[in-house]
Amino acid sequence: MKKIILIVIVALLTACSGDQSEVLATVNGRDVTADEFKAYVAFKHIQIRDDKHKKALLKQYLERDALSDSIESQYDKTTKIKIKAELDDFRRQINISRYFETYLKNTVTDQKIQNYYATHEDQYSDTKVHVAHILIRLKKNLSETERKAKLTIATEAWSKLKANGDMKKIADNYSEDRISAKKGGDLGWLRKGSIDPKFSKKIFEMKKGEISEPFETSFGYHIVKVIEEPKVVKKPFEAVKGDIRYLLRQQVKQAKLDSLRAKSEINLHE
Repeated sequence: MKKIILIVIVALLTACSGDQSEVLATVNGRDVTADEFKAYVAFKHIQIRDDKHKKALLKQYLERDALSDSIESQYDKTTKIKIKAELDDFRRQINISRYFETYLKNTVTDQKIQNYYATHEDQYSDTKVHVAHILIRLKKNLSETERKAKLTIATEAWSKLKANGDMKKIADNYSEDRISAKKGGDLGWLRKGSIDPKFSKKIFEMKKGEISEPFETSFGYHIVKVIEEPKVVKKPFEAVKGDIRYLLRQQVKQAKLDSLRAKSEINLHE
């Protein structure tokens, strides 16, 4: 095993001034600089309390360095090559990661995110309509007679509603969607595209106060009343800011990757 030589320059441990590239110690004849130790402390996010803590930390750092040297000296050539390959790959990953961390932070600013939001309102807006409904459910494998009976019930409810009947009362008496029935059939504001396609198409073609005839979806027969007409609702900036940031970072990163690759020269030897 190699002889381990630790020469610690105590003066540099007790003072923060001076050239940070000065040598703090030597490990097996290799200089260990203040910059290396400082980078290690920063990487580990260590808060140095006092000089005593700093000395102990440096001693630990140097001993680990020396131990690594001693172990490495026992490896055969193949193992050393494998370790070097792993370290080289890790270095490349860190290099790329750190570069883009800084580049994207400086490129994708809050102002650019705000500008994108302002110029792409259609992407961050929803069309919604406020409706109430009465649902007569259709179970699977119903006979034609049973389906007609269900439609008759739906038509009866629709007729009463068209005759200026009370929506709340009729929904409570007829609707098999018991959750909305307790609220007079009110489904609240529904977003276009987020519900059954047939149901969505129908309700977004209707006007305020309009009552639909019974129509069928995968759930059954519906009678719908539009409480408030469709309107465009813009999503708050804060609600989509993170999504926009991610989108822009991906776009900017890909563009930069393409640019860097275009500048690279790779010659493959056959």
